[in-house]
Amino acid sequence: VQIVESGGGLVQPGGSLRLSCRVSGSIFSVFSTYVMGWYRQAPGKQRELLANITTGRTTSYIDSVKGRFTISRDNSNKKVYLQMNSLKPEDTAVYYCNNVLRPLDWGQGTQVTVSS
Repeated sequence: VQIVESGGGLVQPGGSLRLSCRVSGSIFSVFSTYVMGWYRQAPGKQRELLANITTGRTTSYIDSVKGRFTISRDNSNKKVYLQMNSLKPEDTAVYYCNNVLRPLDWGQGTQVTVSS
């Protein structure tokens, strides 16, 4: 099973990005049972879980991204998305996705830089 994140980039404060995560090597029926999450790791800081989505598509977020970020999933394509709006400089980090309850090998992540 391999995780590949994409969609990062350089964006100005207030801008938007949509991150994608694909979990290859996992069959649909197994992926659909995963509780998936998006994590981020800023320079000099620990990796943190910022959003997750259950098999029933219930979502939860940390306070600092609530109302700005939206996590979603496409089980048929084994993908998870993170729509990020109203981005702030403090959102700058490498973003990863993974199975929250049974972590898989981490992907390479995707860099998000918010700067004017």
